[in-house]
Amino acid sequence: MPAPKRARRPKSDASPRDRAIDAAATLGADRGWVRTRLTDIAAAAHLTLAELHAEFPTKAALVRAFVQRVDAQMLAGLPESDTGDSARDRLFGVIMRRLDVLRPHRRAVLAFAAAALADPATACALGAAQRRSLAWMLEAAGLSAAGVSGAVRRAGLHAILVSTLWVWSRDPSPDLERTMAHLDRRLRQVEDLYAFLEPFRRPRYGAAQAKPEPAKPES
Repeated sequence: MPAPKRARRPKSDASPRDRAIDAAATLGADRGWVRTRLTDIAAAAHLTLAELHAEFPTKAALVRAFVQRVDAQMLAGLPESDTGDSARDRLFGVIMRRLDVLRPHRRAVLAFAAAALADPATACALGAAQRRSLAWMLEAAGLSAAGVSGAVRRAGLHAILVSTLWVWSRDPSPDLERTMAHLDRRLRQVEDLYAFLEPFRRPRYGAAQAKPEPAKPES
């Protein structure tokens, strides 16, 4: 029997890597990520299994790559930061830029999130990718993601991002009015909490403490 012909590749400038990520997002949105097979992704991306394996040896690797590409597009589209803006305003701009990048892939985002509840490999891949994303988002907003204080910031940003994505996934308005209102409210809550806790913060361990100078004797 003659060998089956491979599907003709579409005329596109997209790399095999990008075609695989796009196919994974599309099929995940249409079928659900758990039911999507690597053979399906290879066929939709017009790749052989060997070519797909060379880029992504597992489905989890595709999830990580999807999130990393979102990070890159988010960072590339951010305007120059205004040093006069508050941290809240800068974070608001970064998160909304991320949601703009995710807008064409809303159903894929929901599919990946749903799969993470049932598939440990997807959950681990998504969790690791999100931790890196949180660090990049903080840095893009001019906030350090390093050390203990950075870990606290990442945890707070993660809570804000998860709740905002929940509202965003159900926001039908073209200008995302509900999403922006929710995000602004949550950021203000965190800002108020930080202002409340600021007087109770201890000086850094080992930091030199300024001591009052002794009074000079009167001549």
